Amino acid sequence: MIRVENLHKVYRSHGGEHVVLRDTSFTVPRGFRLGILGRNGAGKSTLIRLIGKVEQPTRGRVSHEMSVSWPLGFSGSFQGSLTGIDNMRFIARIYRTDFEQLRAFVEEFAELGSFLYQPVKTYSSGMRARLAFALSIAIDFDCYLIDEVMMVGDERFHQRSRGHLFAPDSGRALVVASHDASFIEQVCDGALVISRGRTRYFDDVAEAIKTYKAL
Repeated sequence: MIRVENLHKVYRSHGGEHVVLRDTSFTVPRGFRLGILGRNGAGKSTLIRLIGKVEQPTRGRVSHEMSVSWPLGFSGSFQGSLTGIDNMRFIARIYRTDFEQLRAFVEEFAELGSFLYQPVKTYSSGMRARLAFALSIAIDFDCYLIDEVMMVGDERFHQRSRGHLFAPDSGRALVVASHDASFIEQVCDGALVISRGRTRYFDDVAEAIKTYKAL
C-alpha cells in the first residue's frame, strides 16, 4: 500500500509562494489503479514526483508498503558521463536485478542500438526518456507511477508501453496522471481530481471525469 498523509507542497520564488497541493491524503492498495485528473499546472506531475520521492513535500509524508517505481520516463538520475550500458549496470546493482536480463530487455524495448554504448550526456532528451522508460518497466515493481507527459516515442513505442503496463491480468498497482479522461476511465478503478491545490477522491471514475470537465 502507498499512504499519502496531509501532503502539502509549496514552491517559493522571488514572486512569493505558489501552493501546489494542500493537505492531500489518500491510499493506493496493492493492485489498485488510481487516476489523477487536473488542468495544466494543477499539480498532477508534482504529485507523481512526491509519491515517487523524487521531490520532498513541504509538509506531510508519503510511505510505501510495496515496491514503487520512479516516475516512468524520469531521466534525472542518470550519470551523464557514463554510457547507457554502465547506467543500466548501476541500476541493476541497486535493485538487485540480473544485469544480463535487464540489458536484454532494455536493448530490445528502447531500440537505441549502438547509442547504448555512448555517454548518456550525448543523448537527445527523447533518447534519455526512452532509456529511462525501458529501465523502469524492466524491473518488476508492485506499483508503477505514470505521468503521460513523459510517454515518449512514436505510436509503436506508445502501444508497446501501454500493452506492457496496462495488461488487465498484471496485478500491478498504477498511479496514472493524464489529460485523457477516456483513458483514465478505461484503465483506472478510482480517480483524484486536483483543482486549486485541493484533491477530491472518487470511487466512481465517471463521476470524477464529470467533475474534471466542469472545471
